[in-house]
Amino acid sequence: MAKQLRHDRHTVSLLTDHMVFSPKYRGKVLVGEVAMVAEAIIRKTCKELDIEVIDISVSPDHIHLFIQYPPKYSVSFIAKRLKGRSSRILRQEFPELKEWCKSSLWAPSCYHGSVGHGWEEPRLHRGCWRTKYAALLRNILPDKIRNRKAEIYYTGLGLKSGV
Repeated sequence: MAKQLRHDRHTVSLLTDHMVFSPKYRGKVLVGEVAMVAEAIIRKTCKELDIEVIDISVSPDHIHLFIQYPPKYSVSFIAKRLKGRSSRILRQEFPELKEWCKSSLWAPSCYHGSVGHGWEEPRLHRGCWRTKYAALLRNILPDKIRNRKAEIYYTGLGLKSGV
């Protein structure tokens, strides 16, 4: 991916951030449908905030997110919005998560790494996990959609029921 400057009304910027956050107690809860819905929620929220997701990797116990964002947002605001919305929706969709951690899904801490002017597209956890994840999306996803809300989040990823 080529470096592209963001041109807004009064600014020109290239703000990129590598963000990592994990569930409370580093629990391995981001698997299967939970991982797919979590990624879809994050992508949809970023799109609403005009944040470009350069790469995302959902592992069982943490999420890596590489984004380019507008200067009107701070990285703490972005993390708060992503973690808050995804926690609320995931705990509504998957009641077992609410039993595991009552108040919020995510740990209060978060890693932010500002990526400088010479960044290259990162390779976040490539390999076997991505291959299995792609196969899961292609073959299993249409049969596993729980309800209309989940279908909306999946459709945000460009996936449709019956594909």
